[in-house]
Amino acid sequence: MGTRADFYIGKGKDAKWLGSIAWDGYEFAKNPKTPIAKAKTEEEFLAAVAELSKRDDFTKPEDGWPWPWADSQLTDYAYYFENGKVQWDDRHDWPDMSNVKNVQLGGVKSGLIVLGK
Repeated sequence: MGTRADFYIGKGKDAKWLGSIAWDGYEFAKNPKTPIAKAKTEEEFLAAVAELSKRDDFTKPEDGWPWPWADSQLTDYAYYFENGKVQWDDRHDWPDMSNVKNVQLGGVKSGLIVLGK
């Protein structure tokens, strides 16, 4: 399975979900040189997430919440920009995404590895 990540402006129930990736979600926490980790302003963070949106495994909000769980508490990494810095893995009460759920059970956006014969 992939290492999933969700991206937000703010934290908690009022956070604005910007999108999610299904693969290599750890890289932004492990590599401080990535544009996500280096963002010092909300605009820089938004631009970095916009760049991620070009990836095949990126899910935009208009595509619906891709995970079978209702919020980011079970996502491997939840990155958020707040108070002038990027943070992650802070287990908050994230927005309930049940009403926009569009679970990806196959393909690159799911993060599942399916083994064949």
